[in-house]
Amino acid sequence: SITKRLIHEFARLGGPRPVPGGRRLDELTERETEVLALVAQALSNQEIAGRLFVAEQTVKTHVGRVLMKLGLRDRAQAIVFAYETGLVRPGE
Repeated sequence: SITKRLIHEFARLGGPRPVPGGRRLDELTERETEVLALVAQALSNQEIAGRLFVAEQTVKTHVGRVLMKLGLRDRAQAIVFAYETGLVRPGE
C-alpha cells in the first residue's frame, strides 16, 4: 500500500525532475534499466524473473547492482528514482 501511495503522489506531482547527486540512468546496463523499470512497477523479484525469462537469483543480482550503482538504499528509493528520472510514468 505504501508503494501505491508513493506512485499516486508522483503521478500528482508531474513529470521528470533533475535527480540530486548526479545519479543517471546511463550508468546502468540495458538489462539493469529494464529491471529498474519493472521494480518501479512494484513487481516482485519472482514476477520480474518470469517476465524476463531469467532466474530469480539473476534478478536479485541486477537489483543489487542497480542500488549500488545509483547509491540507493532500497527498492523504495529505486522506485522514486525511476519516477523522478522519467524512466516510468504513472499508469505504465
